[in-house]
Amino acid sequence: MNKNTLKNAAICFGTAALLVSCKDRSKIFADHDVLIKNIDTGVKPGENFFQYANGAWLKKNPIPPAYASWGIGNVVEEELRDRLKKINLDALKTDAPKGSSTQKIGDFYYSGMDTVDIEKQGLQPLEPEIEKISQIKTITDLVDEFAHLQTIGVTTPFSLGVGQDAKNSDKNLLQLYQGGIGLPNRDYYFNTDEHSVAIRTDYLQKHLPTLFGLSELTAAQASAASSNTYNLEKFLADSSRKLEDLRDPYHNYNKLPLAALSKLAPAINWKDAFEKMGYHNVDTVIVGQPEYYRALNKALQVFTIQDWKNYLEKNLVTAFGSSLSKPFDAEDFRFFGTVLSGSKEQLPRWKRVIDEENDLMGEVLGQLFVKDYFPEKTKERYVEMVEAMRQTFKEHIQRLDWMSKQTKQKAYDKLAKVMPKVGYPDHWKDFSSLTIDRGPYVLNIMRANNFWHRYDANKLGKPVDRTEWGITPQTYNAYYNPSNNEIVLPAAQFMVPGVKDEDMDDALVYGYSAASTIGHEMTHGFDDQGRQFDAKGNLKGWWLPQDSVKFTQRAQMLVNQFNRYSIYGLHVNGKATLGENIADLGGIVIGLDAFKKTDQYKEGKSINGLTPVQRFFLGYALGWLGQERKEALSSQILTNEHSPGFMRVNGPFTDVPEFYEAFHIKKGDKMWLDPDKRVKIW
Repeated sequence: MNKNTLKNAAICFGTAALLVSCKDRSKIFADHDVLIKNIDTGVKPGENFFQYANGAWLKKNPIPPAYASWGIGNVVEEELRDRLKKINLDALKTDAPKGSSTQKIGDFYYSGMDTVDIEKQGLQPLEPEIEKISQIKTITDLVDEFAHLQTIGVTTPFSLGVGQDAKNSDKNLLQLYQGGIGLPNRDYYFNTDEHSVAIRTDYLQKHLPTLFGLSELTAAQASAASSNTYNLEKFLADSSRKLEDLRDPYHNYNKLPLAALSKLAPAINWKDAFEKMGYHNVDTVIVGQPEYYRALNKALQVFTIQDWKNYLEKNLVTAFGSSLSKPFDAEDFRFFGTVLSGSKEQLPRWKRVIDEENDLMGEVLGQLFVKDYFPEKTKERYVEMVEAMRQTFKEHIQRLDWMSKQTKQKAYDKLAKVMPKVGYPDHWKDFSSLTIDRGPYVLNIMRANNFWHRYDANKLGKPVDRTEWGITPQTYNAYYNPSNNEIVLPAAQFMVPGVKDEDMDDALVYGYSAASTIGHEMTHGFDDQGRQFDAKGNLKGWWLPQDSVKFTQRAQMLVNQFNRYSIYGLHVNGKATLGENIADLGGIVIGLDAFKKTDQYKEGKSINGLTPVQRFFLGYALGWLGQERKEALSSQILTNEHSPGFMRVNGPFTDVPEFYEAFHIKKGDKMWLDPDKRVKIW
């Protein structure tokens, strides 16, 4: 009996109270089969696989009014919110010591739910900050205020933080990027498509005047302030790079001594500004987009001090609008929730407070979450799955006919050194310096923003902590960090709503988790961006030139494939989404071959009429189950490096030969792609 057999036996026999034989496992999987319940039998797999796989669920689950989209991620988040609410309510009932995690959780929730005090306070909690802005008289004063507002979480023309030096991943450096605009993306200020025009028209003619009116300007003053603020932001946007141009790690790496930064933007006393933000003894910085800071320097001369004061007050109110009284909260939701995303009504207040708390104190909640909801047995399953995927990825590299032996050896080394972080951190962040009390709510948020700013600034000059997590265990998401060469896989990402982990068969899990998450993130280390970082996480060439050429040729095929996809008159940006599309395709083919090593695949038994391979593809599609409102989908295409969910299923599946075999896809079907046009990279 081998190790896998022993493991399966342990699962099969369960507890003394309820013995389950191995023969009954397939029945358990069948009884809890979320895949068969979601299938729309009125749609042929070869016509629209995403709709075939998920259509029954989509028909029964229209987007609720409070949401811009609705899908499996939302359902998981609903379960998580309910669990986090219980944690908060329990904290409220506890007479916890001041400064303890329980006290902070309970008091934050109390302050957010105290609508009587919030309405009574109105804009008053922000009056000290508004007064500071009103006192600005010179460019020096203005830059000082940029520095201060940065420390409390307010957008300024500075967009900066401490991060790993891309070319020396052991060292933390201060890094500056483009920012400062109020719309989600620079293209909203210039695009002529219907969606972009509608958004910027509302922003200029309704949203900005409303915010300035709430700040007690007259209608004429509000109109003038809106126009000048918009023009200031458009000026900055004009020197900001497009989404696809932000994907070139070399072009966005400009390491400068402080003197060179001062020459780039001489109107700013950078040394003084950095000191005021808590970034001490800065002598070198990395500037992502130098032309943006050149434009900022010019903007300080072109726009008046009053223009800048209006801009900063607008940013202050925007940063905290959803935590203020109803008029501010309502306008914040109207524009960002309804106009930009299409939501018809707000979430219940308790959910919004939980979400805010989760953003600001996620690891405090996470420690309690994993204790109750992510047992060690579940973690072990996914730790083993990571290694199965790593081994299979190595086999894929070995079989590549377009990559040289020399580059392959370095690829093996990088793959072997990918560090997986599964479930939750081994060490939790220390929140002891964060002060939380029962109100005002907005000040709790401001103090938490400042806590994170200080946390970030404190990294400068210190060794990189490669054990740190940048995401909480209860987050339905995952990521690859090229500078650490790591994949980070939170506990929540493995959840399927309403189904226990032990009740999911390997076919489902290899599609849902191994392919769409583990393999996806692992492949990011070898996508168009990630492949430019070496095994230690340094931006450093390790490919032979001819191998890079062959990779780029294959990647361009994927760019061309996704450029052909469109919705609502907007085309997917194949270049901007290339990294995600490569990761999707890599995750699928590697996940499928890893699944082929399992007992379930080898036995070949069907469950509810579905073969193991069919269940794998359906499991992957389950990971993208969902639908979006027109506004949200349009915004995603313009601003996001991820293709829409349904395209992330239908697109890469057309490149996978086993998909055609499993669902009998024939030439003439909409899902058919001629073999010579199918992309194969990893």
